Amino acid sequence: MNAIGGYFALDLLNNKEFHLNCLKLNTARNALEYILIARKYKKIYLPFYTCDVLLQPIEKLKVIVEFYNINKDFEPIFDYSRLKQNEGFLYTNYFGLKDSYIRKIDSLCKNLIIDNAQSFYSKPVINGDTFYSARKFFGVSDGAYLYCNKPIQIEILKDISWKRSQYLFIRIDEEAETGYQSFKKNESELDFQEIKYMSNLTSSILGNIDYKTISEKRRDNYIFLSNELGSINKLKFNINKKTVPMVYPFYSTNENLREILRLNKIYTAQYWDSVLKNVEKGSIEYDYTKNIIYLPIDQRLNSKQLKTIIKIIKDEHKR
Repeated sequence: MNAIGGYFALDLLNNKEFHLNCLKLNTARNALEYILIARKYKKIYLPFYTCDVLLQPIEKLKVIVEFYNINKDFEPIFDYSRLKQNEGFLYTNYFGLKDSYIRKIDSLCKNLIIDNAQSFYSKPVINGDTFYSARKFFGVSDGAYLYCNKPIQIEILKDISWKRSQYLFIRIDEEAETGYQSFKKNESELDFQEIKYMSNLTSSILGNIDYKTISEKRRDNYIFLSNELGSINKLKFNINKKTVPMVYPFYSTNENLREILRLNKIYTAQYWDSVLKNVEKGSIEYDYTKNIIYLPIDQRLNSKQLKTIIKIIKDEHKR
């Protein structure tokens, strides 16, 4: 029986979450582990250009992994007819901007696994499995959604995430830099977790989010940057009315630009340093890892902040 009376918890509304009728797990990498167990894959094909944390469940289950290259459009250089019945093929929906391509391969590629960690609002594929990460888009310390219609016969406990949530509260009261070490600590603590169901805290927070407003804000911010920077950006993406990107990828060979942005308190992610150890220097993957700067477009940004980003980049481009 739950306690009656006493001190209050956070007053959260517990409205509907965005993803329904799917499995709610603790991390995206554990969603992949679930798929590998459920489908009994003995081998998986991964892009060189993706996050190395995906290797954690693969190595744990001793699944054979083979890497494939992508082309300049972030699409696989791969013969799908090679796939055997017990082999899975994972494709990363890069930055939430590859929905159209995914619709094409959904019918072409058997045993398809879509990593939508960077594309929270995209629909799951029909003929394969799809997983999502909540913390890439919203203020939660963990949480993943999985569309997989095959159950696994292992006991799954519920996660408890309040101990990992300190940085979320710090950022409300203080500067982002104050909570950064707490954020990094949380990231490391997510490594090698067991498959667990999403925590009550994470689920409650995700039930309080205005998904429609956030999606519109992200789209508007992306379009704003694209209109201003598209002419000097080597990368070109076509988005439709349903595309909700995670970032605006800006290609720049200016080695100082990322640091200049940082000095102006504009923080950009770098995907993914580990790639540099696994590919040749002349490859697309090496080039993209070194030279793409992922500009923030999230729901917190206003037009003044976006104009600051644009001005810095344009000023540097003129040099």
